[in-house]
Amino acid sequence: MSEFRIDRRQLLGGIGAGLALSTLPARALAAFDGTAQWPRVSAFVPGFVSEHFIPGALIAVGRGQDAPIYYGDGTVALDSEQSVDADTLWRIYSMTKPITGMATMMLIEDGVMQLDQNIADFLPGFADPQVLTDPDNSLETRAASGPITIRHLLTHTAGLGYTIITTGPLLAEYQRLGLEPGVIMHEPAEVVARRPDSLEEFADRLATLPIIADPGTKWSYSVSIDLLGRIIEVASGMPFDSFLQQRLFGPLGMTDTFFQVPTDKEDRMTACYTLRDGQPLRVDPAQGSVYSLPPRYPYGGAGLVSSARDYDRFLTMLLGEGALGDVRVMETETARLAMSDMLPPDVDKTGMYYESGFGAAGRVTIEAGAAGEGLGTYGWGGAAGTVAWVDRANNLRASGYVQNLPSEITPFRAGVLASVYTDLHGG
Repeated sequence: MSEFRIDRRQLLGGIGAGLALSTLPARALAAFDGTAQWPRVSAFVPGFVSEHFIPGALIAVGRGQDAPIYYGDGTVALDSEQSVDADTLWRIYSMTKPITGMATMMLIEDGVMQLDQNIADFLPGFADPQVLTDPDNSLETRAASGPITIRHLLTHTAGLGYTIITTGPLLAEYQRLGLEPGVIMHEPAEVVARRPDSLEEFADRLATLPIIADPGTKWSYSVSIDLLGRIIEVASGMPFDSFLQQRLFGPLGMTDTFFQVPTDKEDRMTACYTLRDGQPLRVDPAQGSVYSLPPRYPYGGAGLVSSARDYDRFLTMLLGEGALGDVRVMETETARLAMSDMLPPDVDKTGMYYESGFGAAGRVTIEAGAAGEGLGTYGWGGAAGTVAWVDRANNLRASGYVQNLPSEITPFRAGVLASVYTDLHGG
């Protein structure tokens, strides 16, 4: 299977499509036996693998703090005979964001930062944000109406850019400074060389650029969650990846979630594919993946690899409002706030994926969902088609895993959501 090069904007355009719950058919609510299997989910996974070019897929579903049930089919790569299972390693891309969001909320709980605190208190370079006056045509600016806050970063309302979204002269500046949303494949040396060497350098470079709107006024997908990684470093006094390990991954028993796949676990890694002229082409191999190399810095917005077993432990903690079994990593009130609608008032949602509320780096439902999902359902998706959410109103958590770029080239997410809620509501 040959590899290929393709424009990163094309591949990552679906990096955060999130939960398109509102597009699913309505289901009548019915009694649900929590010990029962999930027949629609069980049938969906092998059917999906047989009908699409991807080598394997997996769904994990759980209720409350009960152990999840895994439904997997296929292999880790088209040229492999190794089956996918709960411990298979997947590129979760933007499903990294909720993890960074919860880490931020933990520091708010610790009292070392506040939700509406000026980020310049941690990163002085952002003390005087400047807003573009004509984003499509020039880099001319005016002074922003107010500061960028932690809330703005968590909810993508800081006015920052993203090379998968931003256009015009500002896009060229992001590209020139190497401010990209993670790594998806082995890149030419000149591309690698443009990237910052650390989160500190990333933040310093970002601080030199204008923003696209006054802070708190517009939802726009951005590198804000990556920037939170640097703020976490400053506020906690430790490297961002070390903070995640000490405060989240270690306590939750997430032993297979990392920014670089360890050598002794590479045999569990998946390959990632796209389509060209109707044929599958490999973006990144299973063995020798770009994730087997150390990243220039830990990308808090899209940098993690994880297993279904590990990510389910994170979801179980969220469903437990900060606790996984006897282990509590944040207080109930903090978890509830993190999964609530934290958008600033009167924010412009034009261009928002599936207009909704937004919490700590994840989408939040603010009205009854057509599929039967409850108010306050929280989650997000990744560029390669993965998706994960917690529905506290229905005591449900679920996640789905494939590796196709961009996510839109298969209907996997919609199928995961439809099959889970059909089973849940007895449809």
